[in-house]
Amino acid sequence: MTGLEYPAISPVIFSIGPLAIRWYSMAYLAGILIAWLLVNRNIKKNNLPLTKSDIEDLVFYMTLGIIIGGRLGYVLFYGTSSFWHNPLQIFEIWKGGMSFHGGAAGVAAAAYLFARKVKYPFLGVTDLVVLYAPIGIFLGRLANFVNDELWGRVTDVPWAVRFPNGGGLPRHPSQLYEAFFEGIVMFIVLNWLWRYKPVREHKGTVSAMFVLLYGCFRILMEQFREPDAHMGFFFFHLTMGQILSLPLIALGAAVLWLVWRQKFKA
Repeated sequence: MTGLEYPAISPVIFSIGPLAIRWYSMAYLAGILIAWLLVNRNIKKNNLPLTKSDIEDLVFYMTLGIIIGGRLGYVLFYGTSSFWHNPLQIFEIWKGGMSFHGGAAGVAAAAYLFARKVKYPFLGVTDLVVLYAPIGIFLGRLANFVNDELWGRVTDVPWAVRFPNGGGLPRHPSQLYEAFFEGIVMFIVLNWLWRYKPVREHKGTVSAMFVLLYGCFRILMEQFREPDAHMGFFFFHLTMGQILSLPLIALGAAVLWLVWRQKFKA
């Protein structure tokens, strides 16, 4: 049989009685903590007018935005009728089931509230957040691989993986593709752009590039990913992930144009 054997990694790191510590939840926690450290360093390096207390509040707001937005987005965009029959399942985030697009909306709302609270430009806040968001995306996609979920379509490429939950068929390890492009590549590009003072001064540039790149990468990666069984394809053979990513590309392009139009006029 073609394809690589799936490495049998337990989704649970360890258990303490009924409490199970899972890779999926730890991916989110690690992403938030690493981003917290890097945002602090960034603020000190670039003398940004935000205090340590402000950053602690920012982390709190962002965490709520990720969890609430990500979970509600999953329920609305990908959820089955079981959520409506048993609404308490909505709170069972340790079992997985988070939507990037919902999380992005939640983070944007949280960033707006935080920006108003500390009287700091909204796009300045989002620029700081998206610089390190790819870290969480990278770790989250690795956790998807460990959870044996969101695997790719059947293929005969040499690096195909036979996922147990994927019927044991050789499939694209699409979680790893997304971890690379949406995590590593985006982190490098965004932080490379941030090095340049004009980019930092034109607040919103990095934010626009984040949603633009994510939208493009997600649409491309969905070509290798198996659509959710209960949803399948929509019009023009698009998946839900691709449909939700199209507005991101439009939004990113629009913000980029608005932020830089005065410079272009000059």
